[in-house]
Amino acid sequence: MKPFEFLEHTADVKFRAFGLTPEEMLGNAALAMFNAMIDTSKVREERVWEVDLSGPDLEQLAYSWLSELVYLFDVEVAVFSRFEVHLVQSESEWKLHARIFGEEIDGRRHAFECQVKAVTLHQFEVSHNDHWTMQTILDV
Repeated sequence: MKPFEFLEHTADVKFRAFGLTPEEMLGNAALAMFNAMIDTSKVREERVWEVDLSGPDLEQLAYSWLSELVYLFDVEVAVFSRFEVHLVQSESEWKLHARIFGEEIDGRRHAFECQVKAVTLHQFEVSHNDHWTMQTILDV
């Protein structure tokens, strides 16, 4: 199974991310988002960031996850290329702990195709059949 695919959209970036587990799907969604901006194969794993989030359901948590990564991209002036995501589900919420690997932006090595400004809720969807799928549109 491919990790993600980009879909046609007139002005913004639309993609679907896939995974055998919800953790794999969330990691692949993060990878898709950064690949929309930059060639992540050129991002070095020089630093590790940790993220802890929670949400009432997986869809809300997935939205918060990508939004948090946009925030870190802006505030830390950093790009990321690998995501270790761990989830815990209880009766009332989902909890996420992630380790994010990347580096500060280096203008000599990082050529940006676009810059993600926000994750939108328009057509945002998480589904599960024989695998997990997440679809979203990124405001660029």
